[in-house]
Amino acid sequence: MSGRPLHQKARLLYQKWAYYERNERFWRKVRLRRHMLRGEYYVRLPVHGNLLEALDEERAEIEPWVLVESGCWFALYPETATMAIGEGSIVNLGCMIAASERIEVGRHCMFANHCFLTDADHRFDDPKLPITWQGMEPKGPVRIGDNCWFGTNCVVTGGVTIGERTVVGANSVVTKDLPAGVIAVGAPAKVIREIEFRAGT
Repeated sequence: MSGRPLHQKARLLYQKWAYYERNERFWRKVRLRRHMLRGEYYVRLPVHGNLLEALDEERAEIEPWVLVESGCWFALYPETATMAIGEGSIVNLGCMIAASERIEVGRHCMFANHCFLTDADHRFDDPKLPITWQGMEPKGPVRIGDNCWFGTNCVVTGGVTIGERTVVGANSVVTKDLPAGVIAVGAPAKVIREIEFRAGT
């Protein structure tokens, strides 16, 4: 147990609370709702991470009619990371978007609960440092085409491009590019068939 005096422990606890739960502050919620009003999208609170900072700095773009459900987490590296979510897309409960460079989501995409999009990997190759101190290794931008659908618990990794109107099955891990108009499943995700679109549409 730490030998710090109680008042120092209390100060440290306050600093952690002020940082980790900063999005619960009234005026931050007001600022976020102002972004929603101007952009014609909706973020259902609570939201975790630094979405507000990225919006303030114009590093995050969310188009009209997007719905971000509650409990989502945005980890957009300061100064370097940018993100765009296209018109009408739905990011469901508990999803996470973690970018060090660039993540783009097309129009009218749908992510079921607890999906994870990232353009980087955690480093773990320095034996002298704890893993939590080793930072991230960028793997290239993530680009997702229009009208894609991701089942529950999908993961999309760095450097991946997914064509429009592709469906990724629940619990899949996308590690390589996927073409347009296919169904892909598995870890790593593989194409199992092309989608048979209705004639005349």
